Amino acid sequence: IEAVKHASFSEGAKPEMVWIDSEEYESTPAKVKDLAAFDAVIVPGGFGTRGIEGIIAAIRFVRENKIPYLGLCYGMQLASIEFARNMMHFEGAHTVECKPDSPYLVINVNPMQAKNIREDRYGGTMRLGAYRCVLKKGTKVQKLYKAVEISERHRHRYEFNNEFRAQMESAGLEVAGLNPESDLVEIVELKNHPYFVGTQFHPEFKSRPLHPHPLFLGLIRAALAGKKK
Repeated sequence: IEAVKHASFSEGAKPEMVWIDSEEYESTPAKVKDLAAFDAVIVPGGFGTRGIEGIIAAIRFVRENKIPYLGLCYGMQLASIEFARNMMHFEGAHTVECKPDSPYLVINVNPMQAKNIREDRYGGTMRLGAYRCVLKKGTKVQKLYKAVEISERHRHRYEFNNEFRAQMESAGLEVAGLNPESDLVEIVELKNHPYFVGTQFHPEFKSRPLHPHPLFLGLIRAALAGKKK
């Protein structure tokens, strides 16, 4: 919430935020069209299965209708799943967290932590703290950061599955940021969209009142550019 405010105020705008229960899109699928009234959509971090299919339906709607989108952690993972399902026709694509028997585990266990999790030893299996990220030159996010290498804070257990990376990039999901030590995907974006960005890290952690985070600035600028009358 504060990161949205920081970016909005810096652009001379006052945000009006609405919290949405994604389970409504599961019980009443037609309600997802209500998102057309919004200038931007954020899917924040989270865990578990509740409302997941509703979130995926929402992500599909904003992708197809060119509504600015920022996915944070789980929001990046679910955006990748939505893309795999609906742009690549990977039926049943999912995250191992929710459906470990999926034929397309687009989001899977961090390979460095797989053994611990298989043995139900979850202590210390999250990727925590700051990690380096090298940005792909020419991407939206690289232009927003005005840098080619950044450091961002993490708090998650599951990762983008590199087994599908080449296929998904060929289909149009651009990997815009990578951790150079582990080759893990940190940022994805879509080229032919006003603003569709997903981050494995939590950019909101580094946003400050007088120094709004670049990725939130990008979202707000895209929202203002396409603002509903």
